[in-house]
Amino acid sequence: MGAGHAHKLYRHGHSAVHALPPHCKLVAVFCFVLVVVSTPREAMWAFGGYAALLGAVAYAARVPAGYLLTRLLIEVPFVAFAVLMPFVAEGERVEVLGMSLSVSGLWGAWNVLAKGTLGVAASVLLASTTELRSLLLGLQRLKLPPMLVQIASFMIRYGDVITDEMRRMSIARRSRGFEARGVRHWGVLGKTAGALFIRSYERGERVHLAMVSRGYTGTMPVIDEVTATRTQWSYAAALPVSALAVCLLGRTL
Repeated sequence: MGAGHAHKLYRHGHSAVHALPPHCKLVAVFCFVLVVVSTPREAMWAFGGYAALLGAVAYAARVPAGYLLTRLLIEVPFVAFAVLMPFVAEGERVEVLGMSLSVSGLWGAWNVLAKGTLGVAASVLLASTTELRSLLLGLQRLKLPPMLVQIASFMIRYGDVITDEMRRMSIARRSRGFEARGVRHWGVLGKTAGALFIRSYERGERVHLAMVSRGYTGTMPVIDEVTATRTQWSYAAALPVSALAVCLLGRTL
């Protein structure tokens, strides 16, 4: 996969969660999300149990609550959508604080908020305890199609390159006295986007030629072979197995 590539979500640490192989954590998070999604929305206490499980994982990984909550802000658009559901959904209605709200909309909003928040929190914990390069190695270990792994790798590596190119173009515009203040400046911004696309495309061709000249044949060499022991698999399975127990209790009670 090449050299390591740090990302803003990763929080360096030496906890037991950090030490788990990436493919174990990927499978654990995927199974946990499946259990959460399959839980009936009426089993409200079960979602509290899932939150407690994630809190225990965050404590074991030494990820502060503030760090986790700050990164949960990424789901704000989904929260806005959930807030609108009780007002626009049809069916039986109920009065809440003088407002007429749909019962099915309230349940739908709760369903989106609870399951979405838990899924995002699990993903944030995964990203906080696993480097991007390790995640790619884990996906490769799980036999994800190699082409998809390579595309993800290139997106991660060259996303920062394109961001830096945008920053330099922005500095060049400001140094010439340009500031986007209204609709009349959209034309300049559109030309900037076009120039950025052309530059990115040309740079991609140069990078590809450089890779081919160094022996690239369509597959990336695996430098580190990631393996996992039964003990590590059992540690990773603790989260989804505990969540499954909570889900089964939620369905029976």
